[in-house]
Amino acid sequence: MRRLAILALFSFGLATPALADDRDSMLTYLDGEGERFGALARQLWEKAEVGYQETESSALLQQALADEGFSIEQGVADIPTAFVASYGSGEPVIALLAEFDALPGISQSDRPVRDPLPGKAAGHACGHHLFGAGSTAAAVALRHWLEDTGQQGTVRLYGTPAEEGGSGKVYMVRAGLFDDVDAVLGWHPSDRNAADAATTLANKSAKFRFRGISSHAAVAPERGRSALDGVEAMNFMVNLLREHVPQETRIHYVITSGGSAPNVVPDFAEVFYYVRHPERDVLAGLWDRVVAAAEAAAQGTGTELDFEIIHGNYNKLPNETLAGIMHGNLLRVGGVSWNAEEQAFAGELADSLDRDPAVAGQQGRIKPLGFTQSMGSTDVGDVSWMAPTTEMRAATWVPGTAPHSWQAIAAGGTSIGTKGMLVAAKTLALTGAELFQSPAVLVSAKKEFDQRRGPDFQYVPLLGDRAPPLDYRR
Repeated sequence: MRRLAILALFSFGLATPALADDRDSMLTYLDGEGERFGALARQLWEKAEVGYQETESSALLQQALADEGFSIEQGVADIPTAFVASYGSGEPVIALLAEFDALPGISQSDRPVRDPLPGKAAGHACGHHLFGAGSTAAAVALRHWLEDTGQQGTVRLYGTPAEEGGSGKVYMVRAGLFDDVDAVLGWHPSDRNAADAATTLANKSAKFRFRGISSHAAVAPERGRSALDGVEAMNFMVNLLREHVPQETRIHYVITSGGSAPNVVPDFAEVFYYVRHPERDVLAGLWDRVVAAAEAAAQGTGTELDFEIIHGNYNKLPNETLAGIMHGNLLRVGGVSWNAEEQAFAGELADSLDRDPAVAGQQGRIKPLGFTQSMGSTDVGDVSWMAPTTEMRAATWVPGTAPHSWQAIAAGGTSIGTKGMLVAAKTLALTGAELFQSPAVLVSAKKEFDQRRGPDFQYVPLLGDRAPPLDYRR
């Protein structure tokens, strides 16, 4: 099949309600600039840089914003690839989130069949290239709208690295970068269009490192103390623990180092754990039990233990006030329509999916407003406890596609991905402008935020005071 043109013309077939106001100029602007932002997304897709190593990707987004008159603060929160771009002045401050890290260990061309790219060790299997470029497009559209209308306020785009296991936003929250924000808007690539009020699982991770004594495993095994035994003993106890935790809990791990040769008692071994739960306070207790299992494993195997917290994310605090505004604007924008070539691509890719037939065609529909409990985690959670926050999803993938899959990379590198991205950009821009014009909505969103957060809330990051793990993907 001929490769889909990434710079295809964007004919969405939008079913826009008869609601004309000065925000229509942003829709016109984004239709006219679709090729430019699609090309930006494609550049990020091709680079596919992993967490905290997104040097070129971050620079591309910063340059696109600087060219549009945004002031750029680089290297914020002690993260070289993090930035804050601002336009306008005064209040309210409306923030947009932009991610741009890829996932390691998976690559794929933009073909609808499995086709790993030789020599390429990472890919945008979660669509963060679209996330970064789409939020940038929305911020630029809002910037022009602020200038054209003379509306008071500040639009900020936060360039947030290393969402995938690196908790980039947590360090930005910890640094106080969201303290004066009135509302935060975000989105995520998906196989459907939705703007639900949503929450996620809180998540904490660490690398547990066991150190023993090496020896010949046959000639002098009594002289050795196996670090791998420590890892395996920990894993065994944690797997027993699964019977005695709340059912919403998620625990998963990989052994990242287990020795090099069977006849050498390993003197070093490492296991990387994630623990998740819908409530961060419950997660804290679960985490202590996992650490206790590691300590017991070290004691029982005669090894030494240390562990490094890699990341920690709060559960996302929903805001139904903002979700309702976002949903209304998503309805106004409408879903995605595909041309014949895109339909053919989607049909061939769908052959590789084990999917419910009911999802077919959902790229053109808008999910009714509801409440969603995601079993995933995100560092947006910490942001949502600092300022009223809502997100949406846009159909950038073929319906039935799972995130973190080769199918997500493939569709995300084509005009299927960029059409969905522009649905998100339009929705974010319309929502941002509505919030600039609606002080009462911001008051209501803040009231809901305060009620959900509680009067005694104090922010304590789950990852503590550690520095950003800039080498966690190396």
